[in-house]
Amino acid sequence: MTKAIPAAMDSRDPRASRAAGQGFTAFEGVTDGSMVDSDGNPDFAVIQQSPEFQELRRRLRRFVFPMSALFLAWYLTYVLFAAYAHDFMSQKVGGQVNVGIVFGLLEFVSTVIITLVYARYAKRRLDPQRDLVRSRAGVVEE
Repeated sequence: MTKAIPAAMDSRDPRASRAAGQGFTAFEGVTDGSMVDSDGNPDFAVIQQSPEFQELRRRLRRFVFPMSALFLAWYLTYVLFAAYAHDFMSQKVGGQVNVGIVFGLLEFVSTVIITLVYARYAKRRLDPQRDLVRSRAGVVEE
């Protein structure tokens, strides 16, 4: 049986420190705060650990989780009323339109409102932070 022996690595090669179990969490090779690897490409592991990227993720979570919870609560309220409050949901509002129809249409309206609010939030709070991360990572807009 033949055993493969790995070739010796130059200590200046970034793969050498990774092969020794280093480099992924400590990022010893990055001393200048750069998010670009030696080939000029974005170093995604460094980007993910950067304070700028962490701030971007925090800003996204700050919007997405509360808004998702709010919409889910609103939707479940509609579903529970439709399932258990038949008398309330069948009350006529005008003509053939009842409370259930109004609530159902308000689901669509709330979806559009959430989309517009998110677009505004992203433009004001997420896009500038995204641009900062992209510029630090050496990504050029085309």
